[in-house]
Amino acid sequence: MKGLIKGLKTTAKTLVRPTHTQQYPHVEPELPDRSRGVIALLADNCTSCMLCARECPDWCIYIDSHKETEEPTVEGGRAKSRNVLDRFDIDFSLCMYCGICIEVCPFDALFWAPDFAYAEGDIRNLLHGKDRLGGWMAQVPNDPRVEIQGGEDDVAEPAT
Repeated sequence: MKGLIKGLKTTAKTLVRPTHTQQYPHVEPELPDRSRGVIALLADNCTSCMLCARECPDWCIYIDSHKETEEPTVEGGRAKSRNVLDRFDIDFSLCMYCGICIEVCPFDALFWAPDFAYAEGDIRNLLHGKDRLGGWMAQVPNDPRVEIQGGEDDVAEPAT
């Protein structure tokens, strides 16, 4: 009998408290600025160095590139070769969101974007290419240590 009364007492306490339930599809949750949601790619900064793909413990990053030769800009100069990114895919069905790829990227090409609602009906559709990964760059919070690609007006000032 004591157990029943104790249980009813707990139920009564819970009954008068406000709920913590959020109506998710209708009300978007407020996420912290630097929350881990999805990996975004700034393709202009990627040099196809393959560090992210090599360090990924899940091997879910696929990169293809080719070399192009640039003519010298000054007379008597040497031609330079550079890697051009053809394919940058991340298979989010394999990714465990550890962030190692973002940490090891020496050229600031990968960022966390606070988008988490990118579910797919078919697991085969979770392989996202550079166009889709680049689309999430608009949601990356501004970091004063990172210069945003674009005109001089778009460059963030470094923090002092």
